[in-house]
Amino acid sequence: MASVLEDPSLERHLKGHKDAVTCTDFCPNHKQLASGSMDKTLMIWNLASKARAFRFVGHQDIITGVHFSPSGNLVATSSKDRTVRLWKPTIKGESKVIKAHTAAVRSVAFSHDGQRLATASDDKSVKVWSVPRHCFLYSLNQHTNWVCCARFSPDARLIASCGDDRTVRLWDTSSKHCINCFTDYGGSATSVDFNPSGTCIASSGSDSSLRIWDLRTNKLIQHYQGTNFMITGSSDSTVKILDLLEGRLMYTLHGHKGPVFTVAFSRGGDLFSSGGADAQVLMWRTNFDTKPYLSVLQQHSHRATVDPPPHVSDIHPRAPHLHHPLPTEIQIIPQVSDTRSSDPQIIELDQTARSVTRHKRRGGSGDGDGPEWLRGPSAGDLPVFTPTLVSNAAIDRWHQTAICSE
Repeated sequence: MASVLEDPSLERHLKGHKDAVTCTDFCPNHKQLASGSMDKTLMIWNLASKARAFRFVGHQDIITGVHFSPSGNLVATSSKDRTVRLWKPTIKGESKVIKAHTAAVRSVAFSHDGQRLATASDDKSVKVWSVPRHCFLYSLNQHTNWVCCARFSPDARLIASCGDDRTVRLWDTSSKHCINCFTDYGGSATSVDFNPSGTCIASSGSDSSLRIWDLRTNKLIQHYQGTNFMITGSSDSTVKILDLLEGRLMYTLHGHKGPVFTVAFSRGGDLFSSGGADAQVLMWRTNFDTKPYLSVLQQHSHRATVDPPPHVSDIHPRAPHLHHPLPTEIQIIPQVSDTRSSDPQIIELDQTARSVTRHKRRGGSGDGDGPEWLRGPSAGDLPVFTPTLVSNAAIDRWHQTAICSE
């Protein structure tokens, strides 16, 4: 008889990058996965069996962030080359270059209506851009050191940012003012994101800590009732699944050889990806997230494999419990070939030597020179890679906010 609780399982093993994978994101249509790397390339993986993958070449330095637009028809990447690129994930290989900052760009994120783009940079600023008009809108400038990450709230009224100044800042997008600053960090604040309702933010730090802040009370909280699970990647080469409601570690997943730099959920939450220094992208099936939560707790209480607890000092159970679920450690051998298909054929689209047509920026001001249109080779008889529009879905998880269709 099948178990009530299904363990997470390795779904796909994607090879194509030549250096460490720094960022990943799923397309809203659930058919593609994007990954950026220290090899300066963007990979678009078609998740259908035996489908071709596309390698986009254009950035001159490490790609630090990647994000699909809500409609899935654009992919934004940030890079240490100080630029942001907007790619059309098709075989034509079109992209727009935004000379965004005066230093490395650490992250890029679309707003949930697809109208705005937020970028975070080592020049200590967060910048906001208009996607339809392809122009700079305004800067947020109160960080005193490198800004590592910036994310929109689900209603786009707020932006959360964090950085090497050991702060997490909350910005009002109407007034352009910093309305709150959280400073409870022993090291750099490296990543931040909103929960689906926009009432809380989760942040991680270089001190190996995870923190959840309630924006209604401006305090650290023990749990968030709308979300049960959080997934994290670590320099110890593992991916960990945490139960936020109970304040416990549930799973430790092994599969990478070296630090894990990025984790990302699909919009539906049934898949998640991880990428790391071993240049691999692993796609996992959640499995347990489809089961009733009480069934998860009941089944998990009988497990006997113990894993040392992670540093989660700011997340505690609400009260003593009769059952104490023990985490499960899952070992995946990276050398095992993809069980569904062989390594995909990779089509390389080089944009470093394309003809360039400059377009004048409309409105706004800033130190960027605006976007440049770049067009790749003609499609010929190669297949067209076309994402489709999807509707909004409620997502009960962290590290990937809910997305609305354009």
